[in-house]
Amino acid sequence: MNSTAFRPRRFDLIAFDWDGTLFDSTALITRCIQLAVQDVGGTVPSDKDASYVIGMGLMQALAHAAPDVPADKYPLLGARYKHHYSVHQNDITLFTGVLEMLDRLKARQHLLTVATGKSRGGLNEALRDVNLQGIFDGSRTADETAGKPHPLMLQELMMEFGVEADRVLMIGDTTHDLQMAVNAGCASVAVSYGAHEPDSFEVLGPLAIAHSVAELDAWLQANA
Repeated sequence: MNSTAFRPRRFDLIAFDWDGTLFDSTALITRCIQLAVQDVGGTVPSDKDASYVIGMGLMQALAHAAPDVPADKYPLLGARYKHHYSVHQNDITLFTGVLEMLDRLKARQHLLTVATGKSRGGLNEALRDVNLQGIFDGSRTADETAGKPHPLMLQELMMEFGVEADRVLMIGDTTHDLQMAVNAGCASVAVSYGAHEPDSFEVLGPLAIAHSVAELDAWLQANA
């Protein structure tokens, strides 16, 4: 008999970031940012600078990655990013083990949600592509509420499901995710296989830093 089935839950609601946490898209997003900036004549950001902005809302991210691109070119910059991403979006998929991890969490009756810098259309399309439309109980995207690290995404999810901050866990691959959790008064777990280097995580106080989906799954089964 599986003893974890009877272990009391520490967290009722678990909020996942999408890109770089569940979805193996960090390298593609980084390259698409660079190509979009190049297309509009800006200074192409380094891999580190381009990946740093992952998790922000799209235009906030592009403006940060391309500070020399004038604001009147932002619509074109955004359009070029979307073009490059759409060409290759079917080349990427969930990290190995994500489906099994989510199924185990559902079996323990956690509320599963997504808090992402993607747009609503982008998230819905991604969920359809990987057949995950029904597994999440709720979600928030950067174009329908405040972008990370503002806490509003988590606050709205807490209000929607009637869950207090101390019963919420945020999981993400960037300092934006972890800072959002701090700002919302929630606990967090970081993953090191996404956009940001793990040495930047400790100051934000995550409960753990997982170096693979398997490690994250094991930690959640033992501690969530």
